[in-house]
Amino acid sequence: MTLSNTDFPTPSEGDDCRVVREILDLVGDKWTLYIIATLRDGPVRFNELRRQIDGISQRMLTINLRGLERDGLVKRTLFPTIPPRVDYELTEVGRTLLAPVMALVMWANSNRESIQDARVRFDAS
Repeated sequence: MTLSNTDFPTPSEGDDCRVVREILDLVGDKWTLYIIATLRDGPVRFNELRRQIDGISQRMLTINLRGLERDGLVKRTLFPTIPPRVDYELTEVGRTLLAPVMALVMWANSNRESIQDARVRFDAS
């Protein structure tokens, strides 16, 4: 697949560029990719999510989940039990993000050594 320059919005295109930047900022967040990957197989309880995502605090998980819910990528379901049970799952739109996210992960894994080598060469010069 080849892409031409016309496939990408330019900064002068205003709203198109802003929207793309906002989405990339969301996906590029430190925790978002982990959350999306953890939810790929179906609903997960809040505490299970926290256990599966090493290093994330309860506060950061809550903030990120709320943002993903606001953007329509994650659905929150509250079960009126004692204690309350809360499950999170990807929405239909959220599931469409899995393929590009996995492509980015695969690209990063395939190219990490080349990138690291380039950094070493650059820093040495």
